[in-house]
Amino acid sequence: MNKNFVEELTWRGMVHDAMPGTEDHLNEEMRAAYVGIDPTADSLHIGHLVGVMMLRHFQIAGHKPFALIGGATGMIGDPSGKSAERNLLDEATLRHNQQSIKEQLSRFLNFDGAEENTAVLVNNYDWMKDFSFLDFIRDVGKHITVNYMMAKDSVKKRLSADASEGMSFTEFTYQMVQGYDFLHLYKEHGCTLQMGGSDQWGNITTGTELIRRIGDGKGYALTCPLITKADGTKFGKTEGGNIWLDANRTSPYKFYQYWLNTSDVDAEKYIKIFTFLSKEAIEELVIKHNEAPHLRELQKVLAKEVTVLVHSEEDYNNAVKASEVLFGKSTAEDLKSLNEKTFLDVFEGVPQAEVSKADIEEGLDMIAVLSAKTGFLKSNGEARRALKENSVSVNKEKVKEDYTLKESDLINGKYVIINKGKKNTYILVVS
Repeated sequence: MNKNFVEELTWRGMVHDAMPGTEDHLNEEMRAAYVGIDPTADSLHIGHLVGVMMLRHFQIAGHKPFALIGGATGMIGDPSGKSAERNLLDEATLRHNQQSIKEQLSRFLNFDGAEENTAVLVNNYDWMKDFSFLDFIRDVGKHITVNYMMAKDSVKKRLSADASEGMSFTEFTYQMVQGYDFLHLYKEHGCTLQMGGSDQWGNITTGTELIRRIGDGKGYALTCPLITKADGTKFGKTEGGNIWLDANRTSPYKFYQYWLNTSDVDAEKYIKIFTFLSKEAIEELVIKHNEAPHLRELQKVLAKEVTVLVHSEEDYNNAVKASEVLFGKSTAEDLKSLNEKTFLDVFEGVPQAEVSKADIEEGLDMIAVLSAKTGFLKSNGEARRALKENSVSVNKEKVKEDYTLKESDLINGKYVIINKGKKNTYILVVS
């Protein structure tokens, strides 16, 4: 055994609740544990990362992690924390999502080693698909009372007078199906621990109850706190939706920016949860940050660590380069090296105007670029003044009134960045 797993998670602020005896159980020998992952999309988002980090720490500590893709449960929908049923998926979609998720998990977990604690991916659809309803209610259902199921918070919330709609029988059975997963993994793989978010406690303990009643054994539960943001807004969400691990859904630049824009309070919490930096390194960093918070050292290290972990060193470097584009430290060459997706992400929301390819081929004078053709500035007179004051840049390089815009100025063959002073940025789109 390399590390005390519970101790490691505890100082990182990743333990909300654990069943008595869990730590001693794990310290005795190599154990197997699992975390369930919802396969409703073909990518994980950063809300999944806490569970994935728990599995990674589990493997580092010398234990065997199981990632359980909830193919069967994905066809039902988990009522915990939800106000309505989710969309149900067909098998082809589930299999595609499973494969994509495994590839992402491979950045965190070792699935291919010869070691005894190599990670394993399982899908509960594989053992639930041939389980008939009659067999299930006969062999499993009779062991758990309705009173026991009704006492769970996830059920109580949905049946309360405040709930906008009731709970279907399908969803009511969710905890039984999830509990059976734990029993199955206990019997087939000697899996004695299930981990998840604190909202999963009721479902996990239903599993330990089935292990006790049907398997004549003992299962353990460990949950982590649900991640929140200090300002009360939802973690892992932006106005544009989820922050995904898939670069095609959330670009590495936007991913990096999300972590970089974390508040001081949250950054101090997140750096323990979402990186593998040591306790000493983090404590040193926090001291350094508190001496000069305006340098945002904590956020920079957090953003770097998570971006490299999820994407790559190269993606991180490109994200930094792209960030500097906005704050004026970059050159025309840096701009031209940005791919189109990153370029558009960087300049999202910046005022744009279109000009034709013919205009550029003929050569466009700067007064027209700033005023008549684009309306970036209100008049030709204002454009002339700005040029005389030497406050206008084309692709970050200062230009005079006699400058003519030409094809060689185009970034990705179609964009030009115009700056007036430090605060005003405009994008010329050539169509």
